[in-house]
Amino acid sequence: MFYYMYNTMISIRCQTTYAIIPAMKLKNRAAALFGIGIVLFMGYVLYLSLKPPIDVVIQAGHEGRVRGNTGSETATLREELWNIQVANTAAKQLEAWGIEVKRVPADTSLIRAKVAVAIHFDGAKVPCLSGASVGYPDNNASYTFAQHWKVLYKPYFPFKWHEDNFTDNLKHYYGFNWIKAKKFVVLELGELTCPKQTAWLQPRLEALGKLVAYAIAVELGKEVPKPKFTL
Repeated sequence: MFYYMYNTMISIRCQTTYAIIPAMKLKNRAAALFGIGIVLFMGYVLYLSLKPPIDVVIQAGHEGRVRGNTGSETATLREELWNIQVANTAAKQLEAWGIEVKRVPADTSLIRAKVAVAIHFDGAKVPCLSGASVGYPDNNASYTFAQHWKVLYKPYFPFKWHEDNFTDNLKHYYGFNWIKAKKFVVLELGELTCPKQTAWLQPRLEALGKLVAYAIAVELGKEVPKPKFTL
């Protein structure tokens, strides 16, 4: 009986030991992969810090998303499509002026720029309670850019304006963590869910893109012609 119990205990101990060894190897392997990942990420961050920043990054809000925050919409309109149209027009105009531009969707990798703009249109549960607004990170250069934009756009946009950074999504815009720019503004160009605003906005989307391009070029110190914008 004692001999049987002794052999059983030895067997259990051996099985336990053999079970622990692969587990330890697995843990070590996971730790090694994690360490390699950290080193590669730090190397990528260092590479970005040494690489000269792009002149301009233009982001079309919600572009490419099929789940989560996909933007405002109505029965016939989608914010994403308007964002893309305005962003593409702005990028095309800047390139025509010889300015380096990178167009990015909603989700992007780390990138550095002198100036960055995120294009959006707001939405409201009760139509026409919203309007235009501006968001930016907590730095003087972005604040100044935002004020320049308002001076430019306010004489044209005949509807409601909110205070700067009036929501947490504007004040702490997720893109600030991915697009590192000296000057970064999030432009809410009007309310997509307000029929009066969309009736005014829709025929002016191309003109809006050119107006955004003009604002960016001025921030870069470029002398370019101011585009025509009709009321």
